[in-house]
Amino acid sequence: MENTYAGIPEELAKLEQAKIVLIPVPYDGTSTWQKGADKGPKAFLDASENMELYDIETGTEVYKQGVFLADAVTEDASPEAMVEAVHQATKKYIKKNKFVTIFGGEHSISIGTIRAFNEMYPSLTVLHIDAHADLRKEYEGSTCNHACAVYEASQNTNLIQVGIRSMDIIEKTVMDEEKTYFAHDMAMDDTWMDSAIDQMTENVFITFDLDAFDPSILPSTGTPEPGGLLWYETLEFLKQVFEEKNVVGFDIVELCPNKKEKSSDFLAAKLYYKMLSYKFVNEAVEADYDNNYENPKQKTNTLKFTDDDNY
Repeated sequence: MENTYAGIPEELAKLEQAKIVLIPVPYDGTSTWQKGADKGPKAFLDASENMELYDIETGTEVYKQGVFLADAVTEDASPEAMVEAVHQATKKYIKKNKFVTIFGGEHSISIGTIRAFNEMYPSLTVLHIDAHADLRKEYEGSTCNHACAVYEASQNTNLIQVGIRSMDIIEKTVMDEEKTYFAHDMAMDDTWMDSAIDQMTENVFITFDLDAFDPSILPSTGTPEPGGLLWYETLEFLKQVFEEKNVVGFDIVELCPNKKEKSSDFLAAKLYYKMLSYKFVNEAVEADYDNNYENPKQKTNTLKFTDDDNY
C-alpha cells in the first residue's frame, strides 16, 4: 500500500492533523462470481496518485483538510473475524473525531463499518447505493457474506436503498419497498432523489457498491448489472445528500480491477474525492485540528458513547 493518499504531502497525511481517515480493506473472502475485489484498494490508491487534486465543481482542494491513510485491515481468518476487525478499526477512528471513510474489498466489509457508525451516531440512516439488495440474513453458511451486507442495517437502522435491480425473492420478506428505489422506477421518475432524501434522518452513512453504476461506465466490478446509474445523476444525488444531511462517513466497495481497463479505477478514485469535496466544501482549512472527540469542530456532535467506549 502507498505511504500517503494520492501522494499528498506528508504533513497533510499525519493522523494528528488530518480531518479525514481512509481505511483500506483488501478483502474478497465471500464473493461468489468474479474474484479480485481484494485488489480494489491498491488499484484505487494507484489511480488516486494520478488524479488532479483541484475539484472544478466545488473550487476546492479537499486534500488540504488532511487525509490519513490508515493501516489496511487484513484479517481474513473468517468472514466474522474480518467484520469484527473492520468494526473495531472504524470505531477507533470515529472516536478520534475523524471523518472516517473505508475502501474495500467486497461488500461484506460494510457489515463492520455500519455496525461501528450505528453504535456511535443516534438515529442513523444507512444510504445503500447498489445494484443488489444484499438483504439475505445468511448466505453460504455465514451472516457475514457479501449477500448479507445490509441485512443487519435493515434491522437496526433507517435503511434507504437506491439503484436496486437484482435480488432474490426471499429478500422481499425483509425489504421495505417504500424505502427502496428500484432502477427501473428511477429511470421514469424525476422525483426519486427528493423522495429518498425526505426519508432520511439527520445523520447519514453511505455505503456505495460500485456495481450501482451502469457497466458502460464502470465494467470492473465482480457482479455487473445492466441498467445502472450514470455519472452526473449520481453526483447530483450525492451532492444533494451532503448539502441537506449530516453525512457522518462512507464506504466504497466492489472495485474488481482489470489490468486492461483502468477507467473503472479512476472513476472510483474520482468518486471518493468528489464525496470528500462535497463534505468539506464549506469548511475552511485550519492550521490545527482538534482531535478531542468530546469537543468536535465538525458537525459530528451527535456522537453517542457508552461506559465501555474507551480508547
